[in-house]
Amino acid sequence: MLLANLPVLSLTIWCPILFGLLILLAGKRTGPAVSRAIALTGAVLSFGLSLLLVAGFDSSKSGMQFVEKVSWIERFQICYSLGIDGISLWLVILTAFILCIVVLSAWDSDKTDLSQYLGAFLILSGLMTGTFCALDGLLFYALFEATLVPMFIIIGVWGGEKRIPAAFKFFLYPFFGSLFMLVAIIYLYLQTGSFDIFAWQALPLALHIQIPLFIGFLLAFGIKLPMWPVHTWLPDAHVEASTEGSVVLAAIMLKLGGYGFIRFMLPITPDACRYLSSTMIILSLIAIVYIGFVAMVQKDMKKLVAYSSIVHMGFVTMGFFLFQQVTVEGAMIQMISHGFVSSALFLCIGILYDRTHYRQIADYGGVVNTMPRFAVLFVLFAIGNCALPGTSGFVGEFMVIMGMVKANFWLGALTASTLVLGAAYSLWMVKRVVFGPVESEHVARLKDINRREFFILGILAVFVVLIGVYPAYLIETMQHSISDLLLHVGNSKLP
Repeated sequence: MLLANLPVLSLTIWCPILFGLLILLAGKRTGPAVSRAIALTGAVLSFGLSLLLVAGFDSSKSGMQFVEKVSWIERFQICYSLGIDGISLWLVILTAFILCIVVLSAWDSDKTDLSQYLGAFLILSGLMTGTFCALDGLLFYALFEATLVPMFIIIGVWGGEKRIPAAFKFFLYPFFGSLFMLVAIIYLYLQTGSFDIFAWQALPLALHIQIPLFIGFLLAFGIKLPMWPVHTWLPDAHVEASTEGSVVLAAIMLKLGGYGFIRFMLPITPDACRYLSSTMIILSLIAIVYIGFVAMVQKDMKKLVAYSSIVHMGFVTMGFFLFQQVTVEGAMIQMISHGFVSSALFLCIGILYDRTHYRQIADYGGVVNTMPRFAVLFVLFAIGNCALPGTSGFVGEFMVIMGMVKANFWLGALTASTLVLGAAYSLWMVKRVVFGPVESEHVARLKDINRREFFILGILAVFVVLIGVYPAYLIETMQHSISDLLLHVGNSKLP
């Protein structure tokens, strides 16, 4: 009863934003120690509030829960409207969890203007959470676009040597795609007189109208995800971003695109989705196969993991456009799993880079001899990245492959065979970096991970294994919402 009257979603959204603003205001006056304490307090409090959502969530219902609605701009029927279902619940919790990981990762950072660095992540976390909760189309668009600003600053100020072009590329690609989404949103508003997403989902639309709307949304969400061939901004952004920037970019920001597919494209343009589903599956297969080969030839560890993210997102889009309960559930599990696995891999690479300032695979070898605890965890995350059974990476991809085999045996066989590519580039990196004799002086001087680093990686390892062994709880929570979504997609909206 208490949760029913408490604006938990607003608190979860605004808590990190307010703490981020507090750090920005007080940081230079108080010093790094106080900034770290404020950031950790805000992150932990935000995560605690998100756990209240799990405690009060009714998994037997398919509709929106924790709904909040306040008129914002009454003349244009714009509302501050929030709510979550089984689909968005775990994305909200993942966002709050990753914020805690980021703050702990940056705890001993020697970056200049640490208060501004941490403040940017807190504000970004609140904006991303709001995007997952928004039920008003214009509110969604505003938050979706606003997330670009903190990450643009994070890459542009605290990134690598080529941070400026990478930051602009990161900003311009998604911003360009979102302009087409804005046109689609305006059209839907003119047809319904409302920015309510559910009003748009109920609006009858002819196929020749649905297809342009589909393309508008695809350009926004496909670039954000990112899909092939609009993926080229992502490797550059990852390579130049700081470790924490790469963690948030891979774990959460890519999922904003995947979430857009579920909340906008599938329910608003279902006939266009079915009409163009073969094209989307082909694009997904190209991403999985072609980018898998691209990942195999990478010499930079961050770039290799960045390309592997594109491969994993290919499974996500494939799962969505097979329109099966098992594949959509698999796509959602894949997005959540990728949040843990990719975060862990970028943190591992960051740990090595902080100690040696080398990121090329050829600069390492024999790390297990000097960093045994680190090596064990790094290998675990690498096999999770190549979808070994017993890890979270296996569950989602296996469910999508099952659905593909059901739809088309030969395409299913091709999709399943691509798992070999994931094993090839992941294990090849591990072999070159971790195993063998110590081949350089900087590797010989390496010190194993400390207690803080072991705690961060250990938590991520627990979730990678836990989801791999027991994904049932996640599936049970989202299955009714996904069933309702597929029922909606299965009904034509043609007038």
